[in-house]
Amino acid sequence: MDLRSLRYFTETVRLGSFTEAARLLGVTQSTISKMIRQLEDETGEPLLLRETRRLILTDTGKIVYDRGREILAAVQRLQIEIRETQSVARGSLAIGIPPMINLLFTEALKQFRDKHPKVALTLTECTGQQVEKLVASGELAAGMTVLPTRRRPDVAVARVATHRVLALAAPGMIKTGSDALTLQALSQLPLVLLNDEFALTRLLHHQFGKEGLEPRIAAQSGQWDWTVSMARAGMGVALLPEPFARRINTDGLDVRPVIKPEILWEIGILWNHRHPSHALSAWLNICRERLGGEWPEAPEQ
Repeated sequence: MDLRSLRYFTETVRLGSFTEAARLLGVTQSTISKMIRQLEDETGEPLLLRETRRLILTDTGKIVYDRGREILAAVQRLQIEIRETQSVARGSLAIGIPPMINLLFTEALKQFRDKHPKVALTLTECTGQQVEKLVASGELAAGMTVLPTRRRPDVAVARVATHRVLALAAPGMIKTGSDALTLQALSQLPLVLLNDEFALTRLLHHQFGKEGLEPRIAAQSGQWDWTVSMARAGMGVALLPEPFARRINTDGLDVRPVIKPEILWEIGILWNHRHPSHALSAWLNICRERLGGEWPEAPEQ
């Protein structure tokens, strides 16, 4: 059923006049008549009785008028919602964030919420590996992870942060007088690490293996602040990215960067460019402006 014909018909009935409807819609009376006849041809029955000076609806005409108004109102709402989505006045955005990374994106998330308060923002906290899989499948629009990440055809990646990994230990545990701690020296000390599902721990194992070294793991935990508490108690050396070390009270701790090789904790934003949305574009723009980093030359959104 043609929406324009439906609109001409409902406006004619509402105004009770072909003349008024033609004036309001900016068309001729013959155009109004033609459109209504088209509707009557589609329904197979008259919609209006034209024997009198006033317009009288037939039973079929009453149904078409009532339902027609509902349809036109729904179309109008649809058009409004589309415009709002295009202007990011509404929409939805699902983002995945690993536990250790979330603190780095709090301000960006706040800016997005302040700027686009009507967007339904869903945050999923899971490991970086899970985030990568969910973004690739389209279940999440975007996410954060520790780099490097597996290359996937539908996923674009931008590096937005690079931080040193620091060793934290009780005084006297690290014997070397250097301001830094080599990986070779670190391999001789007991370590208190995060659990194996954390990308940082996988990165450390990779670096030890690459150098032909075997780490001495004294304990592991799912809480980074607990690893620091164990280090403070003298159980071993905790290894944390520099932003987390800056957030804790390091008084009474020996804090040194790891060198030879230097271990870098690199954070990336990834997004599925097969499922673009205006909300996703807005989020990526905020991250680019606020975090900087290395982005693809022409980010697919």
